[in-house]
Amino acid sequence: MAQQQMGNQPLIVLSEDSQRTSGEDAQSMNVQAGKAVAESVRTTLGPKGMDKMLVDSSGNVIVTNDGVTLLSEMEIDHPAADMIVEVAETQEEEVGDGTTSAVVVAGELLSQAEDLLDQDIHATTLAQGYREAAEAATEALEEIAIDVDEDDTEILEQIAATAMTGKGAENAKDLLSGLIVEAVRAVADDDGVDTDNIKVEKVVGGSVENSELVEGVIVDKERVSENMPYFAEDADIAIVDGDLEIKETEIDAEVNVTDPDQLEQFLEQEEAQLREMAEQVADAGADVVFVDGGIDDMAQHYLAQEGIIAVRRVKSSDQAQLARATGATPVSSVDDLTEDDLGAAGSVAQKEIAGDQRIFVEDVDDAKAVTLILRGGTEHVIDEIDRAVEDSLGVVRTTVEDGKVLAGGGAPEIDISLSLRDYADSVGGREQLAVEAFADALEVIPRTLAENAGLDPIDSLVELRSAHDGGDTAAGLDAYTGDTIDMDAEGVYEPLRVKTQAIESATEAAVMLLRIDDVIAAGDLAVSHDDDDEDMPAGGPGGMGGGMGGMGGGMGGMM
Repeated sequence: MAQQQMGNQPLIVLSEDSQRTSGEDAQSMNVQAGKAVAESVRTTLGPKGMDKMLVDSSGNVIVTNDGVTLLSEMEIDHPAADMIVEVAETQEEEVGDGTTSAVVVAGELLSQAEDLLDQDIHATTLAQGYREAAEAATEALEEIAIDVDEDDTEILEQIAATAMTGKGAENAKDLLSGLIVEAVRAVADDDGVDTDNIKVEKVVGGSVENSELVEGVIVDKERVSENMPYFAEDADIAIVDGDLEIKETEIDAEVNVTDPDQLEQFLEQEEAQLREMAEQVADAGADVVFVDGGIDDMAQHYLAQEGIIAVRRVKSSDQAQLARATGATPVSSVDDLTEDDLGAAGSVAQKEIAGDQRIFVEDVDDAKAVTLILRGGTEHVIDEIDRAVEDSLGVVRTTVEDGKVLAGGGAPEIDISLSLRDYADSVGGREQLAVEAFADALEVIPRTLAENAGLDPIDSLVELRSAHDGGDTAAGLDAYTGDTIDMDAEGVYEPLRVKTQAIESATEAAVMLLRIDDVIAAGDLAVSHDDDDEDMPAGGPGGMGGGMGGMGGGMGGMM
C-alpha cells in the first residue's frame, strides 16, 4: 500500500489489495518473464528442433513445434509474457513463419539488456541503442538479399521446403512444396496473393504422399436428394444466398381453415411456389445450385426432376470461394437469378474421400480459388502437417509479393551481427554498448540451431564468423552434418520479410518491457482522503495481481 504524507495525515493512493513493484524489481520481473517465454519454445527451433505436447484441462492433446501454436495454447497469465506472445502472433499474421525465431530473439535481447542494466546502463539508453541497431540490421539484411522472380519455380519450392523442415511434413516436403507453389500461383492476382483463397481440406486416412491439389473447390457437403445426379459435366453453377423454402410471415399470424377444400387449396399454393422456385433455377440454365440456407423437401423433389444437383447450408466462406473459382455471382433469391449470374466448371461431382461424401467442383478455367487436400494417418499427424503447410503458404506468398529472399541456416544473423559490431564503432555514448548487445543477441539463432542439433555451439559460431569474415554472406550451419556450407548453393532460403519483421517485432517488445519501471497490480484502484473513496471503473489494471505468478506453474507443467 502506497502512502504519502499530507500534513500529519497519510494520503492513501492504492487499495490494500494492490501490489506494486517498482524500479529494478519491476524491470527484473519483466525480463525474467520474457526470457521464460523464449526458453519455452527455444528447443523447437531448426530442422532438429524437438516437439512439445500440450494437454488442456479437457484432455485434448496437441503435439507441435510451431511457435505461435505453442504460445497461444499455453495458459500464460503474466502481462509481460503476453507481450512476447504478441510478437509471435504478429509474425504469424504478417509473414506466416519465423514465429519461434522472433520470440527467441526477443528473449535474448532482454537477457543481454539484463547484463547492461546491472552495469547501471539506463533503460532509455538501451532502448535508443536497440532501435538504432534494429534499423541498421534491417538495412544490412536488404543489402544481402537475393532477388527472386515469381516464375522461378525451383527457388519458390525450396523456400516452401525450408519452412517445412523439422516439422511433421518433412518426409513429403518435395511433393507438398510443389503443390503449395502451384496453389499460390493459381490464386495470385494484381492485388497480390490472398491465401484465404487456398482452402486446406484435412482428410484423416492414407499417407501424406496421397495429398493433392484440386483446381477448384471442395465443399464438405453432399447433394440433398438421392434422386439427384452424382455428376454434372460442363456444369453451370448458381449460388443462392438464401433459402429455397416457403417464407414465413414477419409477424405471428393464424389461418383458420373451415373447409377441406380450403386446406387443399392452401397446400397447392405452397407446392406451386416451391415448383416455381425449382423452375426458376432450371430456366436460368443452372445444372448445380449451392444454397446458403435450407431447401424444402418438395423443392428438392422438383429440382431432382429437373436433373439439378442441389447442395444446402453451404458456408459463406465456401460460397465466396465457389464464386471466385467459377465466376458465379451470388444472388439473394432465386427470383433474381439470371443466366448472367451463373458460373462454370468442367465437372461437379459427389465423391467419397476417406469415408465422407464431398462435392468436388473441378476443371475450372483460370481458377482463382483452389483446394489442397492433406492426407495423414492420424488426426494429430495431419494437424501438424496443416500447420507446416500454413507456414509454407505464408513464406511463398511473401516471396511472390516481395521478390527478395535470404540464405538460411543462421547465415543472415551472423552476417548482420558482424555488420552491427562495425556499426557500433560509429555510435557515440553508451548506446554503443546496446548496439553491441544487439549484435550478440542475434547470434542466439545459429547458436540455438547448433544446440538443438547436438553440436558444439562455440565451435559452430567460430566457423560461421570465420566464413562471413572471409566474405561468404551465405555461409550457414548444416544441422545434419555440423558443417558450415553455402546455403545459397544448398537451396535453403527464407523470405527477407521473415527476418526483418522478426527483428522489428522483437525489438519493439523488448524496448517496451525495458521502459517499464513500475508495475501496479490492483483489484480496485481508489484515491482516499479522509473517508471519501472513489472506486475505479471495472476493466482497469485489475486482475494483474493474480496473474503474475501464474505463468510459472503453467509453463512448468508443459516442460
